[in-house]
Amino acid sequence: MTSVAVVAHRRKTLGGGLPELRRRLDEAGFSEPAWYEVQRSRQAPKLARKAVDDGADLLFVWGGDGTVQRCIDAVAGSGVTIAVVPAGTANLLATNLGLPIDLRGAVEIGLHGGRRRIDVGVVNGERFAVMAGAGFDAIMMKDTDGTLKDRFGRLGYVVSGARAARAPAPKVRVKVDGKMWFKGRAGCVLLGSMGTLAGGLKAFPDARADDGLLEIAAVTAQGPLDWARVLGRLATGHADRSPLARMTRGREVDVRFDRKTVYELDGGARPPVRRLRAQVEPGAITVCVADGARS
Repeated sequence: MTSVAVVAHRRKTLGGGLPELRRRLDEAGFSEPAWYEVQRSRQAPKLARKAVDDGADLLFVWGGDGTVQRCIDAVAGSGVTIAVVPAGTANLLATNLGLPIDLRGAVEIGLHGGRRRIDVGVVNGERFAVMAGAGFDAIMMKDTDGTLKDRFGRLGYVVSGARAARAPAPKVRVKVDGKMWFKGRAGCVLLGSMGTLAGGLKAFPDARADDGLLEIAAVTAQGPLDWARVLGRLATGHADRSPLARMTRGREVDVRFDRKTVYELDGGARPPVRRLRAQVEPGAITVCVADGARS
């Protein structure tokens, strides 16, 4: 018999809120799921692990990309199935999996949808489900965190993106599967397990979530004009054709910067580092999807 648990970021909203989630689970026969609420996404991993240790085999994660990423990092490999309730701003994993931004639909898929094993990436020991990056996108995410996102929602990413486009590009050396692949200045290094960014922009049009590979890009854009060209390619789904982007695939990636550089995991900013070590964990987590959904 399925044992259900909920880890919820209480500051995130969707539909009728957490009372509606309780009601819908009750109507489905789960009147007393293990229930954990957090004020910040960083509090979620401990409770996600507790839910699994207490026997949950279906974990509803209510929140934005940060909460989802931290829960996946905590429980990947445990055998639990993750049901995403996309109550955040960008909802990257939900978008890539084709999940509805709708409470009723998300609960229905969690309880009765398909099940799919997907890869996760690992950067400096921490897992991510969709995308990691350093440079432009990480600066943008860092600047957008907090007040700017709370006040302006998705528009906050536009404001911070304009700022990030002016940041000087560091010198970068990237090895892929042990071989030197890129040397030079790069405004951004992206690592993707899936391909779609916020706003439906396609960074990696051919990415698959279960191929055992990381998508890798080094973007040589420097300055607002170059970034406008790159974003134009993203908007048309042809980032791979940009002369300012080099792309490849691999299982292990070693990125070194000439100075400390901020990075992000699924939209969550991390402190600056001079090195990123990344690899893929194939089929590390099972997620709930609409029947027949692929990405």
